[in-house]
Amino acid sequence: MTKKQKKVLYRIILVSVLMVVLHFVPARGYFRFALYMVPYLVIGYDILRKAVLGILHGEVFDENFLMAVATVGAMLLGVYSETRGQEGEFAEGVAVMLFYQIGELFQAVAVGKSRRNIAALMDIRPDYANIENENGSLEQVDPEEVAQGTVIVVQPGERIPIDGIVTEGSSTLNTAALTGESMPREVKTGDQVISGCVNVTGLLRIRTTREFGESTVSRILDLVENSSMKKSRSENFITKFARYYTPAVCYSALALAVAPPVVNLLLGNAGNWSTWIIRALTFLVISCPCALVISIPLSFFGGIGGASARGILVKGSNYLEALARTKYVVFDKTGTLTKGVFEVSKICPSRDFEQMCAADDQDNQSPQKAKEKLLEYAACAESYSNHPISRSLKEAYGKEIDSTGIAHVEEIGGHGVTASVNGVKVSAGNARLMKKLGLSCPEHVGVGTVVHVAIKESYAGFILISDVVKEQSADAVAALRAAGVKKTVMLTGDSRTVAEHVAGELGIDEVRSELLPEDKVNVVEELLQEVKASAGKAAGANLAFVGDGINDAPVLSRADIGVAMGALGSDAAIEAADIVLMDDNPMKLALAMRISRKCLRIVYENIVFALAVKAVCLVLGAFGIAGMWLAIFADVGVMVLAVLNAIRCLHTKDL
Repeated sequence: MTKKQKKVLYRIILVSVLMVVLHFVPARGYFRFALYMVPYLVIGYDILRKAVLGILHGEVFDENFLMAVATVGAMLLGVYSETRGQEGEFAEGVAVMLFYQIGELFQAVAVGKSRRNIAALMDIRPDYANIENENGSLEQVDPEEVAQGTVIVVQPGERIPIDGIVTEGSSTLNTAALTGESMPREVKTGDQVISGCVNVTGLLRIRTTREFGESTVSRILDLVENSSMKKSRSENFITKFARYYTPAVCYSALALAVAPPVVNLLLGNAGNWSTWIIRALTFLVISCPCALVISIPLSFFGGIGGASARGILVKGSNYLEALARTKYVVFDKTGTLTKGVFEVSKICPSRDFEQMCAADDQDNQSPQKAKEKLLEYAACAESYSNHPISRSLKEAYGKEIDSTGIAHVEEIGGHGVTASVNGVKVSAGNARLMKKLGLSCPEHVGVGTVVHVAIKESYAGFILISDVVKEQSADAVAALRAAGVKKTVMLTGDSRTVAEHVAGELGIDEVRSELLPEDKVNVVEELLQEVKASAGKAAGANLAFVGDGINDAPVLSRADIGVAMGALGSDAAIEAADIVLMDDNPMKLALAMRISRKCLRIVYENIVFALAVKAVCLVLGAFGIAGMWLAIFADVGVMVLAVLNAIRCLHTKDL
């Protein structure tokens, strides 16, 4: 509890004690009024001050104005009763302020709890960076003062403050603050590391590759802190609703206080002004929209905080709401449903290439020699690429590649790469590349990604590379279907054989294979039209695209909801996606959908509950059946119950 909240709590306790004491004090008239003004001002001075400032700034109709008018009116009616020899109900006016402050304190504590939940993730913000002085001692400096290219020292137990490359040392990193799970990662000299991870075992020297403001930790912090700027439709509805609702009830209360007595006077009866003024003041207290104005944003804030603690970053409550209405989910394959860890499983040189190698082979080992040469040429041609397939070729080759003999490297999007290797033209890629070169190649060579190789503009053979499906992918697809997703689609640039094999293994409804990057955007456009044409779109159905965030930025931006999978440290994902899953677990998507749907369900519960209770109590208050104490429940009691319900958004069970 903050210092400010503690002060409010002390005021609540003091006023509660004073109210009990005053109940037994035998005072009457103005002296009794003066005694009750002490607890009234102690508990309500800030509300009265805000109401006055609101009037001065032209922002009249808010909850502070309603509370001020209702309680000041109640106190003046008490004075009126005392002057007529009756006992004034001063306690009711003080009680309205007291319970309102209790409700406000309760709401502030609930928001604080939600903020602390996010702060658990936000603990990734580093306090300092270590820079080694000339004498070898370490100096702690503000991370924002560290220039790009500076060597920093991260000791065991410390958090990496800025993205960089390890120049010395090896260690294990704990990524729990970023992913929501304790996933150790081994790093050594030459490896890239990102800020926010905790160095567990060894001392590391890291050369920074960015300034602090552009590092991963800073970007994630900005994402979560600014998420409240993008409001959901429910929040916008409540804002607009309160804008018209509050003035309407104020004018209604005024009419309730004036119209019936005037009508009675015109009919020749007593006006009975005090009765109708009390009903009008009760009407004002009941009408205060605190439950809606507070609990709805708190529900979304809690949902975003609960998701953040599990490594799911949501850029705004509008995206959390949209995810709850998602009925179509489109997956990229590599790195999303599969591990993206490719291994060479088969090397098949062509007969012509074997004969060429046999002519140069003195040991009569041409078949094996042909395989080695084919792999060597492919690995050299792909040596400048960081694509998972390129890495698998280089790892299978297993030798250091001499880059001095490699020239004229050209990467052809969606096809492959061409290069000159020691003066020999080498082309490595898919069947489309071979067709573009005017070469024929075999089809249906096995399940996996096929890299065809052409040497000296002649077909030399192919290398089969197999990707591994993630263990959680099948369960994730099943969980989405159980959550009400109508259709799952997988998009890939791989061959039809590979795509259908993976889709069948995972239970994907529809597969689109052999796609170029721009083709994926066209397919998503087509699917969006399909969703729009379906009956589901009328009910607000959405389409989500899930990609690895590296080369899927255009598609992530085009879908109703863009979800970046396994995007730890990926700039493209953080920029393009609406929701970022910080690890490689596809089950997090189903969990994110559960969180969003629970959050939206709680929002609707609070809206229906608050409006229903207020509607009933407003009618009862207008007819004089409900008094000020029931009004207090209709205002503060409903707010407390709505806030309690909203806090549930912080906690969602894992799948």
